[in-house]
Amino acid sequence: MPPNIAELEAQALQLSPEDRAQLADKLLSSLAVDPVIEEAWAVEVDRRIRELDGSAVNDIPVQDSIARARAAIR
Repeated sequence: MPPNIAELEAQALQLSPEDRAQLADKLLSSLAVDPVIEEAWAVEVDRRIRELDGSAVNDIPVQDSIARARAAIR
């Protein structure tokens, strides 16, 4: 008999944060698999990687990006 939801939840909460994030990603991905959307995201990811590698855009450290976003909403 498979474990119930409460047992699975208890086991999952014992995982490291990284493992929980990986598990959550796999579970969420399993809910709505639309090949058209997945392909569109793959194309977008490839485009963004090429832009970063080719210096078409300037990357911003995450701390700076968060600071700018916070300043913009004040």
